Amino acid sequence: MSSEQGAPGASPRAPRPGTQKSSGVVTKKGDRAAKEKPGTVLPPVGEEEPKNPEEYQCSGVLEIDFAELCTRSGYTDFPKVVNRPRPHPPFVPSASLSEKVTPEDPRLSGSCSLNSLESKYVFFRPTIQVELDQEDSKSVKEIYIRGWKVEERILGIFSKCLPPLTQLQAINLWKVGLTDKTLTTFIDLLHLCSSTLRKVSLEGNPLPEQSYHKLMALDSTIAHLSLRNNNIDDRGAQLLGQALSTLHSCNRTLVSLNLGFNHIGDEGAGYIADGLRLNRSLLWLSLAHNRIQDKGALKLAEVLRPFELTHTEVVERRRLLLEKGTQERSQSPSSSRHGDSKTDREKGQIVGISNSTLLDKTDKTQPVKTPKGLGKKKEKSWELTKKEEKSGAGQSPTQGTPKKEDATKAGKGKVTIPEQKPSRIKGIKIGSREKRSILPESEHLGQSLEYSRQSKHLVVEATEVINPLLEPVEHRAGKVFMPGNKVLLHLNLLRNHITEVGLEGFLATVQHQVQFSKAKSVSKGPVGLLWLSLAKNCFAPQCPAYAKIQELMLPRDPIKVKLREDEAMAFFS
Repeated sequence: MSSEQGAPGASPRAPRPGTQKSSGVVTKKGDRAAKEKPGTVLPPVGEEEPKNPEEYQCSGVLEIDFAELCTRSGYTDFPKVVNRPRPHPPFVPSASLSEKVTPEDPRLSGSCSLNSLESKYVFFRPTIQVELDQEDSKSVKEIYIRGWKVEERILGIFSKCLPPLTQLQAINLWKVGLTDKTLTTFIDLLHLCSSTLRKVSLEGNPLPEQSYHKLMALDSTIAHLSLRNNNIDDRGAQLLGQALSTLHSCNRTLVSLNLGFNHIGDEGAGYIADGLRLNRSLLWLSLAHNRIQDKGALKLAEVLRPFELTHTEVVERRRLLLEKGTQERSQSPSSSRHGDSKTDREKGQIVGISNSTLLDKTDKTQPVKTPKGLGKKKEKSWELTKKEEKSGAGQSPTQGTPKKEDATKAGKGKVTIPEQKPSRIKGIKIGSREKRSILPESEHLGQSLEYSRQSKHLVVEATEVINPLLEPVEHRAGKVFMPGNKVLLHLNLLRNHITEVGLEGFLATVQHQVQFSKAKSVSKGPVGLLWLSLAKNCFAPQCPAYAKIQELMLPRDPIKVKLREDEAMAFFS
């Protein structure tokens, strides 16, 4: 015992708990523990992981992918992905609930007020609302972003996590602070999702350059576009009208366009009407709540009935007709016959050359006199072959008239276009053969288009895409008239500044389309407007022209027809 006590001989006193040295021993243990802990608290690898979002492989679940990519990009507070709220049915308080909730309990009332306060603040937090597929609860169909600014970094994250969503069909952005630069980034994102995405809504996002027409480019796959409340004026409408169609290009994917609640006037409505002249894909157009007056209304009504072609359109039409004729002649069976005859002539030419070489050899070895008639026959045969070669290779519409026998044989197999002489090209009249397409783009646009309404299924069968300039035309007093746009089915001009003068233009249009639909079966193609809204404009509801339009449009509206049929069935049942 004495040896044990004398062991710590350096210290005359036994160490007490809490003394400086004993505390020094404790601090040494703490330092040792502190040296072991930094491996988990301050990992150098952990700081590098958020800097590499490109290494992350998306799983196809938006909630997981977006959160992980935001974390790796350095975001500490980012929007949450939540389900889109649906309107709840009206709440009816019951007696049992009123008995359970008693205002006498102060703890219950305090918790309710705290929960309500938190719910109010949660409502204003930025979120990404999604609508899921009913069959697959993890597949996102639509995305809604409202009321918070979408920066370019967020769009970069979207460009990585949205393309794996195989069921994404719509993106809706409302007051997200888009700029012309971020719009370009957003369009690049749409190209990545072009396999499934068909509906885009940009509302409450005014742009200084009004570059919304970029969403309607020729390579765009958007079918439904909404641009409400973007302060679009006549300059923006001009760009949109040119995106719908020009003389050499046309948008063939856009089905509906909503331009309501903007600042489009008569000039802008004229630009939109110019876009409808040669556009045959747009079915639904809304120009409600704008500044359109009678001049713009008359422009819109004019393109929906037969209108006169301009000089440049007539020249382009003639050029297309010539191209169509040359293409059909190159594809007709007569061209293959010419090719076969040409090969036969080449074989005969080779035989003739071989015979001539033999004769040359005989001439060199032994002088032989040929008869005069034989020499003349040879010269004539050579001249005939040369003429046939010239006429057979690359015949133009004014050269190479076929023989009567060949014409009769070709007529039995396939009908060919008659020759067009330059002197009579101004008076070309095209029949049913114009309905065939000459555009190569029609091969990848599908064979049919089914447009169904809520009540009555209207099927528009477009076997081939036809250039509108090749449609059958009418000649009146030396002018060429097209039949007009009969593809547009829905036109909304609610709450503009149209008077009775503009109504007269739409009345003439509706009367023409009614007569046209009576002379043509619905199953054979488009018949014109089925729904026209002109209410809340600068005319009285009892106006005779407006009443006549309503009377003519009533049997054409499929929804109202369906309602009348349901009422009749309910009455007789």
